[in-house]
Amino acid sequence: MTQDVLLAEATRGNLIESRHYGAISVVDAHGKTVFAAGDVSTPIYPRSTVKSLQALPLLTEGAADKLSLPDEALALACASHQGEPAHTAVAADMLGRVGMDYTALECGAHWPLDARSGRALACAGEEPTTLHNCCSGKHAGFVCLACATGQNPEHYIRPTHPIMQKIAHTLAEVTGVPHTDANRGTDGCAIPTWAIPLSALALAFARFATGTGLSADQANAAKRLRTAQLAHPFMVAGTGEFDTVVMQALAPRVITKMGAEGVRTIALPEKGLGIAIKCRNGSVQAAEAVAAALIARFNQEDHPILAHYMRRELKNWNGSVVGEFRVSSNLAPEQFPSVASS
Repeated sequence: MTQDVLLAEATRGNLIESRHYGAISVVDAHGKTVFAAGDVSTPIYPRSTVKSLQALPLLTEGAADKLSLPDEALALACASHQGEPAHTAVAADMLGRVGMDYTALECGAHWPLDARSGRALACAGEEPTTLHNCCSGKHAGFVCLACATGQNPEHYIRPTHPIMQKIAHTLAEVTGVPHTDANRGTDGCAIPTWAIPLSALALAFARFATGTGLSADQANAAKRLRTAQLAHPFMVAGTGEFDTVVMQALAPRVITKMGAEGVRTIALPEKGLGIAIKCRNGSVQAAEAVAAALIARFNQEDHPILAHYMRRELKNWNGSVVGEFRVSSNLAPEQFPSVASS
């Protein structure tokens, strides 16, 4: 098995305190490997990185048009949001268009990931609902898809439900990997998640970025979802989050999406590339650092926001700098002359 590579490290004082290893796959829409490092063949769960792919049937089956879903809703269907008021309002609106409310969502409830929104909710004496779940937009999309196509949305999270079967079929088409009981797990929001190689995940996002290798309907749907996310990056994540701030800074050239346990995907429409990252120990911070470096490298971007994520100061509670978190030196943009000279 191919050995994983060093992705990022944290220092404290003069010592390296932690090292984060993993794998990277960069693929074009024709399946050509442009760059690979680490083990990209062992299946991993892509988790929330595939929400854009899971949202394709919302458009290909005509539900989005039938319900006149605005671009904010399409972006939220692809989101791992922070539960801020704008997020919950759009999710509620999506459900209202099919005569449903938050009780139709089967994702479970948790407090908003945005601390200010959580405090505001608590101060108001309220409890979180499923609308505050970071996956409520995706789940609202599933409910909308079910209702608009004449399916009973009850138990839509089950692998045997027609909606989940449609999602599995779409994911298999776009990634090129079978999605069956053999590689199925259960995601944090209760829907199925299927383990696939990192290289297949990168291929899927190269196809999503370009439409190449997709059916005509899927290519049109991918274009609309790209447009929606780039127009409304706040809906994809939220205040101060990597996906939101990077897309705000670099639209329309970059679409990026986090997943749990250190997984991250990037679509580069103008370059025709898909990128998939897996930090083996699940570090979100390491995946962000690597994503910034790879965007800089493969999209030939030189932007302060990328520099920020590639090398961040670590401070104690007094605000004193005690170390730094940085992308591995072998992945830094200065290692690649085509970027350093751009």
